[in-house]
Amino acid sequence: MSDLSAVVRQLKKERANAQQRVGRLDAALRALKHLATGNSFPGGRRRLSVAARRKIAAAQRARWAKVKKQKAS
Repeated sequence: MSDLSAVVRQLKKERANAQQRVGRLDAALRALKHLATGNSFPGGRRRLSVAARRKIAAAQRARWAKVKKQKAS
């Protein structure tokens, strides 16, 4: 019976090691997923103020006007 209890202890030890490895793998996967999304804000997308959105929209309109002007020429 002592051999059997030694085998059980060894298996429990291996299970604990495997659980640690799985935990580290999960952490690595979460980190890689975070990097792969390109989202540097883990809580979601960054919020822009109304003024910032207006500036961006005005700049985009100016870029489109420039492109349309070049096409018309």
